[in-house]
Amino acid sequence: MSREALTDDVLGSKLVHGLRPTRVVIAEYDPVWPVRFAARAAELRHILGDRARLIEHVGSTSVPGLAAKPIVDIVVGIDDPDDDQAFIPDLEAAGYELRVREHGHRCLRIGGPGEQVNLHCYPPEDAEIRKYLIFRDRLRASDADRDLYERTKRKLAEREWPDVNYYAEAKWPVIREILARGGWQE
Repeated sequence: MSREALTDDVLGSKLVHGLRPTRVVIAEYDPVWPVRFAARAAELRHILGDRARLIEHVGSTSVPGLAAKPIVDIVVGIDDPDDDQAFIPDLEAAGYELRVREHGHRCLRIGGPGEQVNLHCYPPEDAEIRKYLIFRDRLRASDADRDLYERTKRKLAEREWPDVNYYAEAKWPVIREILARGGWQE
C-alpha cells in the first residue's frame, strides 16, 4: 500500500473485507516458492494476455535463503488498475479474490493455506514496481541486508497485529534503509 499514515479508518477505506487481526508466521526459505511463482505467472499470462505488461516475483519469497511469510507476492503491470472491469472479472473467474482497492493499485489473493499468493496490480511504470524490484535485487545481492531484514521480520512477528498492513508498515524504516543502499532515491 501507499506510504500515507496508517490508521484503522485509512485501512478500512481500502481493504475490501476490513481489518483482520493476525499473527505473522515466518517460515524458513522454501525452494518451492519460485516454482509456485512460475506456475502462477504462466496462469496470469493465460488469463490476462497482453494486459499483463510485466509479471515479477517480488517480496521475501523471491529471495533465495530468506525466511518469509509463506505467501508468494507477484506484481503485475496493468495499464490502468483503476479500471476494474478491464481485468478483475477475469481474475475473479480464475479464483482470485479482490482484497485491496486504492487509487493506482489493486491487490488480489488466491490459494489455500501454504499456497497463498498476493497479486499486486500497478501501472507498469509505477514507482512502487521499481521499489519492489530494487528491494528484491538488493536483498538477493547483499547478505548483510538480507540478514538485517530477516532479523527485523522475526522480531516483529513476535506480536499480534490488528492487521498485516501494520506489520508491513513497522518494517518500513528498515526497508527504506535497504532501498537507499540499493540506489532508490525518494
